[in-house]
Amino acid sequence: MLPEAQEGEETMVVARLSAPATIRVEPVGKWFEAYAHRYRHKKTLSQHESVGSSSSSEEEEEDLRDEDFQEDPLLTSLDPKDVKTQDHYAVLGIAKLRYRATHAQIKQAYKRIVLKHHPDKRRQAGKPVKEGDDDYYSCITKAYQLLSNKVSRRSFDSVDPEFDDVVPPNNSSSKENFYEVFGPVFSSNARFSVKKHVPKLGTADSTYEEVDHFYSFWYDFVSWREFSYLDEEDKEKGEDREERRWIEKQNKAARQKRKKEEVSRILKLVDNAYACDPRIKKFKEEEKRKKEDEKKAKKEAARKIAEEKERQRQAELEAERKQKEKEEEEAKAKALVAKKEKEAAKKQLKKERKRLRDVCKTNDYYVDGESDTVAMMESIEKLCNRLEIASLQDLNTAMAKGSKEEAKAALDKQIEEMDADIRREEEERMAAERRKQQESVRAKEKGGSGKPWSPEDLALLVKAVKTFPAGTVSRWEVIAAFINDHTTTDIKRTAKEVLNKTKTLQKTEDSRTLRSEVNKAAYERLEKSTTEAASIKKAEDAGISERFDDPSVYQFKTGPWTADEQKCLEQALRTYPAGTGDRWDLICEAVPGRSKKDCMVRYKELVEMVKAKKAAQAAAKK
Repeated sequence: MLPEAQEGEETMVVARLSAPATIRVEPVGKWFEAYAHRYRHKKTLSQHESVGSSSSSEEEEEDLRDEDFQEDPLLTSLDPKDVKTQDHYAVLGIAKLRYRATHAQIKQAYKRIVLKHHPDKRRQAGKPVKEGDDDYYSCITKAYQLLSNKVSRRSFDSVDPEFDDVVPPNNSSSKENFYEVFGPVFSSNARFSVKKHVPKLGTADSTYEEVDHFYSFWYDFVSWREFSYLDEEDKEKGEDREERRWIEKQNKAARQKRKKEEVSRILKLVDNAYACDPRIKKFKEEEKRKKEDEKKAKKEAARKIAEEKERQRQAELEAERKQKEKEEEEAKAKALVAKKEKEAAKKQLKKERKRLRDVCKTNDYYVDGESDTVAMMESIEKLCNRLEIASLQDLNTAMAKGSKEEAKAALDKQIEEMDADIRREEEERMAAERRKQQESVRAKEKGGSGKPWSPEDLALLVKAVKTFPAGTVSRWEVIAAFINDHTTTDIKRTAKEVLNKTKTLQKTEDSRTLRSEVNKAAYERLEKSTTEAASIKKAEDAGISERFDDPSVYQFKTGPWTADEQKCLEQALRTYPAGTGDRWDLICEAVPGRSKKDCMVRYKELVEMVKAKKAAQAAAKK
């Protein structure tokens, strides 16, 4: 409203006022919090001290409603000595609110209880009162002291007697009534979360992201329950520092154990819920179906790609086939043209040859005597066979244009050139043969003596190849030295010659037969050693007479040693070293089918082979 005009002042209308507008203003932040507090407690703005007041001051102003306060009927029967087991919320009459009660509500509840149960009030009413801490009023005092302190209240809330620790089982009933069974359990356990804004269990219509966030939160759930309220002893009651430390250690161990059980309980709750959650099954089926669809799509795409590639390949093959047919047709056409040209050239060549022969025959071959005629005929035939068609045409043209003398001169000139070419070709052929012979001689000089190999030298070669296997240092020089030392001829073999002969033997089909014959011949040569045979037979007869009554029943075979017999002999030689009593008898028994004589002869042969090998290696090094 405008103020009234004073004396001497005039009023005038400048403009009309606009119509009033209604604007909706929504409080946010701390102003919204203050608005919600006023709305909840039905207070006006003037009754509220400040919009920016803290939450702690607001809590102090929250009132305790009558329906939330209910006095415990067993309050008067409480035993102050057993104060630790009592329900402190029930003692103050706020059992309904419990952990949701604010500090202001706890204080108001305490005031109501005190006004009624204070010892002075009861004395005025003529009710009995016990002395000191024996009166139940001390339970009220201790309950208020515990709940008014944040630390001690949290300790009591950790073991709230009204809290249900039961975990729903994983069974058919829980699966059928999943939301009704697990929803309240998760809501009651959410009070212990260190993190605020605990996600809800949700409904059947919850999205995959919401369900995944819910289980991710609860699998990483961190609880603030610390179970210090259940400590059996108070460390402050210890007589000295050591006793207090011991009490604290025992209490800490008990808390850790309960904390571990709490973690296992929460994990079991989440596992059971995950197993019973119908949404998880639905999501898995959808994921499976999605993967199958993707797999089918990939297969379909791969099939289409394969079909496209096959189509392209068929098109390429068809194009290649057509191109090939075209090329073949062109090649046939060219070949036909070439054939016709060749036949035409052949006919022309035949015509020119006949023309040359006819001209020469008509002119009596340009000679006088009969002997000269035969020679000229041979020369003319050579010309017909050697000259090309162009040369024949030139010669025939030259002979046809000139006189008889000029024709004869042109013919003689062509014959002389032909004879010169023949002589030159012959000289080149002979020179090539000489070069080939010289190269053969040089190859023989470089490769070795070039003399044939005797059976004895071949036997030595086979033996040396076995004695000096692949890997031997300077192998082929060593083998050549071995053959040159043991050969009975005067022929000296080189390493190159030995290598070439070895390769030739390896390529020959009868190389195995040759090696077997060489081994047999070597065995027979050793058998002919009469001195050794006599001494060995004597030792054998003596050993047999001592050990056997009838040695004729034992039949031993002769011939080259097999690989199995060689292995048995080598093992027996290692098993029974020199100095062992009846050594050769024991070795003979270890080698089936061989006599003691055979074993001794073979042993000597091996010794000789080792000595020869060492000598050949030493010679090659020099």
